[in-house]
This record gives sequence, C-alpha cells and structure tokens, in this order.
Amino acid sequence: MFAASLALGLSSCGLFRAKEKKEVKKDEKSESKLVGRIASISADKKFVTIQSYGSWQVPAGSVLTTLGPDQRASNLRSSGEKLGQFAAADIQAGLPLTGDAVFYSPGEPTKPGGPAAPTPEGFTPSLNSGTGNNSPFPQLP
Repeated sequence: MFAASLALGLSSCGLFRAKEKKEVKKDEKSESKLVGRIASISADKKFVTIQSYGSWQVPAGSVLTTLGPDQRASNLRSSGEKLGQFAAADIQAGLPLTGDAVFYSPGEPTKPGGPAAPTPEGFTPSLNSGTGNNSPFPQLP
C-alpha cells in the first residue's frame, strides 16, 4: 500500500511542473501570396483590373507584382478601388499582360512617392525657394 501511494505521489509531481511554452516566431517578412490575375488593361496602359481569387485583402497603396508565363514581371500599386471580384491597380513599372498572375507581399505599407528625401546639410527652407533669394522663413512672435 505504501509503495502504491509513493508511486502515485511521484507521478503526480509532474502535474505541478510548469509546462514549457513553445514560442512560434513568424518570419517578419511574409511570403508573397497569389491574390488574382490581370483581367484587363486600360487602353492608355496606365492601369489594370485584377480579378481577385477570394476576398480582396490588399490595402490601397500596396505594391503588387505580376508574373507572366514567360517570367516577365511588372509592378503595380493598388488604388483601393474595387467592385465585386475586381480591383484596380496603377501600373508602376513593366508591361503586364492579360492573364498574368498577381502577387501581394504583406508588409509595411509604402507611401506614394517613396520615402521622404533627407534634407541636405546646411539647407534652410525659404519662402522663395528656386528664385535665388533664399531668405529664411520669418519668425513668428
């Protein structure tokens, strides 16, 4: 009887031990996700309509990449406009063709125009920039 209670007591010690937590770290940079295909291209070749595969979860201003069957690539910027299963995007670089796959890589959204340019050392902004008269901004009282 003593042996049975000792065995039960020792096995229950494991119940009180803190379980080790397994941390699952996601890669900061997610892989590209196939979100649709090029359905049509505007006559002036400035924007495309994308037929989405599933619900459109791409934020406006996000960069999209297309890939054709011949490994031809182009870059698009999501405009935020959508209607049903179709979404619009502006062509940024390259020449997408109807049927090309469209990929989205989630990450930090980019602002149109790119990152802010650093101010050159020794530069003082003025009211007359570009006129040759580089007087500084007036100070407010």
